[in-house]
Amino acid sequence: MIAFDMECSQGHVFEGWFDNSDAFEEQNASGLVSCPYCDDPNIRKVISPVAVKKSSQDIQPAPESVDYQRLAKEVVDYITKNSEDVGAQFAAEALKIHYGVEEKRNIRGSATQEEEKTLKEEGVEFFKIPMPKIEEEKKN
Repeated sequence: MIAFDMECSQGHVFEGWFDNSDAFEEQNASGLVSCPYCDDPNIRKVISPVAVKKSSQDIQPAPESVDYQRLAKEVVDYITKNSEDVGAQFAAEALKIHYGVEEKRNIRGSATQEEEKTLKEEGVEFFKIPMPKIEEEKKN
């Protein structure tokens, strides 16, 4: 089973359990997933830690080695796909979202140490992930 954090179009955040990611996508596309607070069927997954529970029969030993480079790429790809890049305006946008001036959404960008301090003082939750610079493909 996989637990996903989800959010409805009204901004309610809740958790849902599914057999796998495909099961969520299928159920959501069929209108079977709705907000437990307001019954809104417009649901999306939000970035969150994922919990996986396996039965004792399914437990397999951990792999000998983990491809950390591939894992890091998958994390970066997920963040890039599921968030809006607001660049150097990160702190301003985060504060607008925090105070309800802007619609809640996943954003990414950069902030100075002073801006990070302000965000923490204002109670804005954020986390830092080093993102690689994307190089443009060389044209032949």
